[in-house]
This record gives sequence, C-alpha cells and structure tokens, in this order.
Amino acid sequence: MRRLIIIPTYNEKENVVKMIRRVMAMPMGFDLLIVDDGSPDGTASLVKAEQATYGERLHLLERSGKLGLGTAYIAGFKYALERGYDRIFEMDCDFSHNPDDLPRLDAMLDERDVAIGSRYSRGVNVVNWPLGRLLMSYFASKYVRIVTRMPVCDATAGFVGYRREVLETIDLDAVQMIGYGFQIEMKYSAWRLGFNVGEVSIIFVDREEGTSKMSSGIFGEAFFGVLKMPFRRIKPKK
Repeated sequence: MRRLIIIPTYNEKENVVKMIRRVMAMPMGFDLLIVDDGSPDGTASLVKAEQATYGERLHLLERSGKLGLGTAYIAGFKYALERGYDRIFEMDCDFSHNPDDLPRLDAMLDERDVAIGSRYSRGVNVVNWPLGRLLMSYFASKYVRIVTRMPVCDATAGFVGYRREVLETIDLDAVQMIGYGFQIEMKYSAWRLGFNVGEVSIIFVDREEGTSKMSSGIFGEAFFGVLKMPFRRIKPKK
C-alpha cells in the first residue's frame, strides 16, 4: 500500500521544514509531495534541502506562480496517479491539520472511499479562530448541505484522504472551482459518482506562524459555485 500526502505551499518558510519532519517521522511510511506556487520567501529551497535527507520519499513540484489551491491539488493528484499511489491525502502546511490524525483518516479508507477530517461532525472543534471566520465556515458547510443534500458536515474541509479509484473516476480536468470551493466540488463529485464518503472528527487549530490565504473572493467563488452544483451533470472520466 503506497500512500502520498499532498501539501500546497505559498510562503510557508516558517512551517514547511517542521511539517516535512513530522510527516517523515510517521510510522506508516507516508510519502510527501510539496506543490509550491513560486513562493518568494524561499519555501521551495527549504524543501530541496530536506530532500537530501529523505530522498525519494519527499517530492517537490514547483509551479510558476500563485495559480490557486484547486489547481495545486489537481496537479498533485495527477502526480500521485501517474506514480501508482493507492491512497492520496491532502492537508495544509500550517499545522491547523494535525499530522497525528493521518492514521485515523487512513483507517477510515479501509471502509470508505473518501475520508474527511471533519471540524463539525461532533459539534464545533475549532481552536483560536475569530468568531466571524468560525461562523462563516460553519454556516458555509450548513449551506452546502442544504443546497446539495450531500450528507457531509464539513464540506469545506481541506484535510481529506482519497482511495485511488475515486481520483481515477472524477474528471479532474472538468473541476471548475480553484479556491476553497474546490474542496466542496471534489467531495460533491465523489458523492454524486456513488463513492462512500465518511468523516473523522478532528480538532482544527488556527495557524500560529505564517499568513492565512483566505479572502472574500475565495468565499464568493464557493458561495455562487455551490448554487450551480445541483444542476450540473457529474460524469465519470472516460
């Protein structure tokens, strides 16, 4: 069983080395792919320095600029499929997603096709977020559930594991949203294509170092994109 974690980065010099070392120390032998969007702070150079220690387990995909979260993950998914990985995980670099929760997501993939690290499946498990952002996130997931009828409590979650078969079936080139709406679209596509989606309760802790990438434009894309989802035909990749 080959497992790959995909982490997109943009200006994460404060976190990337610590994250690499935490993931590389996990007992299950996860490989790690950093997808860096031309970070001007030297994030990619730090990853290259760590490759001297971790060799073929640590991968780096450099892109020319800040092209969006969704396109970074799609590039990572294609990279994983081309190299024969069986389970593919996505998470943030800022430690808001705890690497220690990865084995629980992996265990859920023994039974489900998609495993979501969920902030809202058992109450609200978010630490250190401003109230306004917390309410926006919580009610965004409620909104998604009402509009799409998808049985997921945390539709915007970015801590997710996929079986290979899911990413092979979804037409990745047809994914439309590139910001945080991408997370909703991927879960919705998997669910509409008949895959089993499960949630693992996690505690989400706001980043301590670096800068959040959230913006009103990202939120707007997700809000209006969700309205269109029930009217779209989700077809498997040919």
